Amino acid sequence: MRVMMERHSSRVAFDPKRPVARQSLDAIVEAARWAPTPHNMQNFEVVAVDDPSLIGKLGRITSRISRDFLMENFRQLSFSKEELQRKGVGILGTNFPPSWRDASRLEAAARDRTRTPLSESLNGSPALLIVLYDPSTRAPASEGDFLGVIGLGCVMENMWLAAQSLGIGFQVLSVFGGAAVQTQVKRILGIPRRLRIAFAIRLGYPLRGPSGYLRVRREPTAFYHRNGYGKSG
Repeated sequence: MRVMMERHSSRVAFDPKRPVARQSLDAIVEAARWAPTPHNMQNFEVVAVDDPSLIGKLGRITSRISRDFLMENFRQLSFSKEELQRKGVGILGTNFPPSWRDASRLEAAARDRTRTPLSESLNGSPALLIVLYDPSTRAPASEGDFLGVIGLGCVMENMWLAAQSLGIGFQVLSVFGGAAVQTQVKRILGIPRRLRIAFAIRLGYPLRGPSGYLRVRREPTAFYHRNGYGKSG
C-alpha cells in the first residue's frame, strides 16, 4: 500500500549523467512479465532504450499538440487547489501553458503549427521503455479489444510499482503512440510494421524532488457501493 500511495508521475527533469542500471531495467521488465492479461495472451513487447545516441535520435523527432487533446484536457482542469480538492478528480491547470488553460485562447493554440522536439518530453531521461502490442490479436469476443487494453494497463501498473519500489522516476509518454511520431520511432528502432506503440515510459533519477503537485483522490464514500448501487460501502 505504501508503494501504491507513493507512486506518481515524475514530470521533472532527470539526471542524464546517472544511468538506470541494467539490473533495474530487468527488474521492471520482470514485473511486466507477471502482469495479468486476458486469456494470458501476453500481447506486448518491451523495447528498452538506454543508448544515448538512440535517445538523441528519438529526441529530434518533432510533434504538435492536437486540438482534441487541448479541448478534452481543458474540460478536466481545475483552476485552483481548492477546486481540485473539492472535485477529488482531475489535475491542476497551473501545470500547463497559459494558452491551454484559457478558454478564449484554446482555438488559437489548436491552430498553432509549431512543432516541439521529443527531447522536451524526454527531459534528460537516460532510459526509455517502449511498450508494443499486435493489433491483429485480440481477446475473445472483446469489442475493440477492450480487455486487451486493460491488460496493457496492468503491464503499465506493474512496471510503475516496480520502478517506484526501486526509487526510479517514471512518467508515461503517450506522444509516442501518435501516428506520425510512431512511424519515425519504429524506423529508428527497427520495430516491425505489424506492431503498434501503446505508450513509452521515461525512466531516471529526478534532479529535484516532486514540485509540491497536489494529488487528490475521491473518498471511498463517493464510489464504493455495497450490496447494490447507491448503498454505501
